[in-house]
Amino acid sequence: MIEVTKHGVILEKTDAGFENEAVLNPAVQQEGDNIHLFYRAVSKGNYSSIGYSKLKGPLKVEERFDAPVIFPQLEYESHGIEDPRITEIEGLYYLTYTAYDGVNALGTLATSKDLEHFEKYGIIVPQITYDVFSHFVGFKGAINGKYERYNNRNNLLTVPDKTILVWDKNLIFFPRRINKKLYFLHRIKPDIQIVSVNELAELTTDFWEQYLINIRDNIALVSKYEHEASYLGGGCPPVETEAGWLLIYHGVQDTPKGYVYAACAALMELDNPLKEIARLPYPLFKPEHQWELKGEVNNVCFPTGTALFDDTLYIYYGAADERIACASVNLPALIAELLLNKIKK
Repeated sequence: MIEVTKHGVILEKTDAGFENEAVLNPAVQQEGDNIHLFYRAVSKGNYSSIGYSKLKGPLKVEERFDAPVIFPQLEYESHGIEDPRITEIEGLYYLTYTAYDGVNALGTLATSKDLEHFEKYGIIVPQITYDVFSHFVGFKGAINGKYERYNNRNNLLTVPDKTILVWDKNLIFFPRRINKKLYFLHRIKPDIQIVSVNELAELTTDFWEQYLINIRDNIALVSKYEHEASYLGGGCPPVETEAGWLLIYHGVQDTPKGYVYAACAALMELDNPLKEIARLPYPLFKPEHQWELKGEVNNVCFPTGTALFDDTLYIYYGAADERIACASVNLPALIAELLLNKIKK
């Protein structure tokens, strides 16, 4: 098994009103020795915004703002801006997050040229009811029954003046174009899917209808091992290596103690990241310390960003949905371990 070092908690909640409930799940942008953390900050009542902290090197906090840098301004994000990730593509920073209006949670994009001023692009995932989703994905026959279990909320929730939509979260861009196209991960439970487009303007209603009809061709990862048996979700932005795209994602297992969220690792083809090369048959790391076992949500390691110093990959994650922690692994060793666990064709 690959050796992982846990460095402990690097950021905790404060008395500031915007983050007095929790801090977690940071977007991570490395600029030389500086690490920019755009993290989910939660206030009382579970309202989320995006806070900012800068690290010098992988672990030392050098600066931290006392107010959010991105906060809810629009109806579709009125209850919170959650779980950001960030990638840079051709000089533009793509910061993605889950917009939550108290009922629906949908993948949303903001962009920046300088990491200081962000322009909100809006929701870019499909905004559809479960009935519409089921209609299109059923064109080619039955699909995994978990799609209905996790996404059909019509009988569980009635909200006046709100249309209940399929949740589509964990929106994460690849850090460069692949075959001239933009690629991004997203997650309609229980699997991780991938979208590719020439430009974001192509993400029309017609596009999504065709995408859902062919959803089986757009699934990148499905649950395979016990530690990810319930469902998967994207974690950190993909890391490009000579062997393929390294995906650090989260896998979820339903246990007698509730859901357990673990950090997992897979390797995907560089030219076609829908094709899986290898996957660890065990968690890269999982909850085991007090800061990961007890919090706002117990038993959670939720990876959302990485930084590379020499051959050491630092993985930043939300711990028990209350604090931000960091773990590290030797990147060549991780790739070597993955290649010992290639997917059998």
